[in-house]
Amino acid sequence: MLRTSLLPRLPWGRPGLKAVVTAGVFVTILWNLRCFLNPSEVSREVPKHTKPLVVLVWKWPSKQVPNISGDICRELYGIAGCWLTTERRLLGQANVVVFPHARLQPGRDRLPKERPPGQNWVWVSLESPSNTKGLAGWNQTFNWVMTYRRDSDIFIPYGKLVPNQSTTMNIPTKTNLVSWVISNYHRTQKRAEIYKNLSRYLHVNIYGKANKKPLCKDCLLPTTSKSKFYLAFENSIHQDYITEKLWRNSLMAGTVPVVLGPPRANYEQFVPTDSFIHVDDFGSLAELATFLKTMNSSRYRQFFAWQKNYSVKLYTDWRERICTICTAYPSLPRGRVYSDLASWFNT
Repeated sequence: MLRTSLLPRLPWGRPGLKAVVTAGVFVTILWNLRCFLNPSEVSREVPKHTKPLVVLVWKWPSKQVPNISGDICRELYGIAGCWLTTERRLLGQANVVVFPHARLQPGRDRLPKERPPGQNWVWVSLESPSNTKGLAGWNQTFNWVMTYRRDSDIFIPYGKLVPNQSTTMNIPTKTNLVSWVISNYHRTQKRAEIYKNLSRYLHVNIYGKANKKPLCKDCLLPTTSKSKFYLAFENSIHQDYITEKLWRNSLMAGTVPVVLGPPRANYEQFVPTDSFIHVDDFGSLAELATFLKTMNSSRYRQFFAWQKNYSVKLYTDWRERICTICTAYPSLPRGRVYSDLASWFNT
């Protein structure tokens, strides 16, 4: 069937200029009207494409590099638009470059010679200042810090409590009073001094390499769960330095942590006040020992009230930690460099 043109035609069969303009205006009006009446349909037809954030890990924090191919942040942790890589040839395309302190070599010669405009470098550490050396060599180098400290640009705790309305408590059967897992025992550490004096008043079941009783990965929690109390003693005392000794060895195992670390008020920013016992709560270690040995079952159960509302989430996969950079990225400060990294970290 022949279709009749709506436009007037000149003798040689082509539309006139005026007619073309008129038709164009008419079509534009129809399109705008369609957008107004059905905007969702138009938005589906013209999707917005955004490039993923490229995070280059200069050297993976652990010796073994896990699978980070594909959209791993979305697949494992629901974090979209985040692409992890260890390919240094992609330095020029990276938005963020991650430098774990434990894997850095002394001297600036190990870092890239140039930094592309707009690229941000992140210093990462889960160790305490007492166990972190050589910070002065990295002044005027990093834009952001990523540590267990809550005032870090990117906060990566060892663990946390997450809401869990179970309304129940799970207290494993107890067969002994106190246990402690220790791998690196040094007499000069405060925890060694506290243990030595506390052991004068009560028996402590010790496991770990330091006592030549190492525990396999799957043996740790079943072992510590049999104790009523666990010595969650940190190797050094610093702000927010609260490690897996509290989260995994104690709370997740279902035993009451006796903590040695930052002040009680600092712990209470992470866990409920009645979920742990602090060494500093007592005038002497003899008083602490008496408190532990004479505690009745009713008082003991009160330490597990947190289980009615929360459960423990551990952070053990470096992929999850690094993926959180993409979540924090939009709100991170731009154009800042840590001029004195050691000064900040040792505060």
